[in-house]
Amino acid sequence: MFEWFRRRSRKGKPAAVLGQRETIVEANRYDLADLAPNTVSYLGQVAYFELAVFETLSRAVSESPTLASKEGLSAVAGDALAKHHGIVAELRKLKVDPALAMEPFAASIDRFKELTRGNDWLETLVSVYITGGFLDDFFQRIVGALPKALASRVQQLIEPDREAAIIVEQLQAAIDADPRVASRLALFGRRLLGDAILLARNAIAGSGDRAHDEARMEPVFTDLIAAHSRRMDALGFTA
Repeated sequence: MFEWFRRRSRKGKPAAVLGQRETIVEANRYDLADLAPNTVSYLGQVAYFELAVFETLSRAVSESPTLASKEGLSAVAGDALAKHHGIVAELRKLKVDPALAMEPFAASIDRFKELTRGNDWLETLVSVYITGGFLDDFFQRIVGALPKALASRVQQLIEPDREAAIIVEQLQAAIDADPRVASRLALFGRRLLGDAILLARNAIAGSGDRAHDEARMEPVFTDLIAAHSRRMDALGFTA
């Protein structure tokens, strides 16, 4: 689905011996920066993903049942749009057309957005909360492959869950008003995790050594799933 993860050329460097590989795996246990992405492709995908989150949140704002909820969610939408604009600015610093950088990923992300689309306002909020949080976490795990200064700026831009409390507040109020919706939303949230994991895993290029790839990914995705569980716990859902 995504083809932008490619290992950097290691010409001129000796192959790592097994002991070196084990040291590297342990040092990078909770990130996947060693699966180095192409800088422009990484930025293009993140920029389009954040734009997709903004579009979903904009729909949630329009469907909000009260003015108070509209105002609160507009702040969350603004945060997603700020992330998008921040990444676009980095592309422009590289003298890259943002539209051209995003275009290869539009169809795949649009499909993901449709697969995780909620059937009503509450499910839309759960979708943004779960998938947005998980994938922002994931993008941070591979940002270290970018040039150091750029990686630092991007990491600050895509910091996950900065506005999550607002979504949790809206969902909790709806659950308090009608506790019957909790089980439906919890089930929807559990289904979303599978879609988010699939998107992230398919974005990782294999090394040709399946056992090594699984060993690299296992602790990272275990940590990402643990963060997902904390998000579900914040709503009183069982992950």
